[in-house]
Amino acid sequence: MNRAPVPDGNGGPHVFVESLAQPELSADDHHHLSRVRRLRDGDPITLSDGAGWWCSARFAAAPEVVGDLVSVAKAEVLVSVGIVAVKGDRTAWAVQKLTEIGVDRILLLSSSRSVVRWTGDRGHKAHAKLTAVARSAATQSRRVFLPIIEPPRPAVDVMAEPGVAVAQRDGRYPSLDHPTVLIGPEGGWTDDELAAAGATVDLGVGVLRAETAAVVTGVLLTAIRADMVHRHAE
Repeated sequence: MNRAPVPDGNGGPHVFVESLAQPELSADDHHHLSRVRRLRDGDPITLSDGAGWWCSARFAAAPEVVGDLVSVAKAEVLVSVGIVAVKGDRTAWAVQKLTEIGVDRILLLSSSRSVVRWTGDRGHKAHAKLTAVARSAATQSRRVFLPIIEPPRPAVDVMAEPGVAVAQRDGRYPSLDHPTVLIGPEGGWTDDELAAAGATVDLGVGVLRAETAAVVTGVLLTAIRADMVHRHAE
């Protein structure tokens, strides 16, 4: 399988910019690279627009692009994982890991048994925070596509969409027939929510924490998409 080259770390730290035609680092990114990473003007870095394009560059407040721009094709099947908010920083941890794994879209959900309620201003703040978490994780893992972080919404609204399944014991095996999988709250889905679900998928033996189930789902779906899981259809 031929793939376009992606940043591998040998070209220096990776960072996102608004435009590769006229790249400028944000104040936060410049501070991190110059003060924390201790880069000097002219040191190698890689830049990405978060939409599949990247290039090599030399570090500066307005980096100098070196060589050609590289385009990486988007996957034919986009993988999405939805998670109902959990206590503490565990939702942020899940978003971080899902980004590193390569999940394309992360849905922030509410359900009847949600312990954490993201409504109004609290929901806006949570969405902004988790978007920043995903961007940082994408930088660290040298992604060239930034994942979409969807604002909080009821899980039952998402269940009606094509290709969506919910994680539930005794469901079918995960597959790209349902590239969007929703993870329920720690108390589980209600009967009404399960009735609204078009399909269910089983994540295996054992009872997983919600954030663990989200990461397991992301690993399975991205591995199947990359043809790294043999005989999964059986």
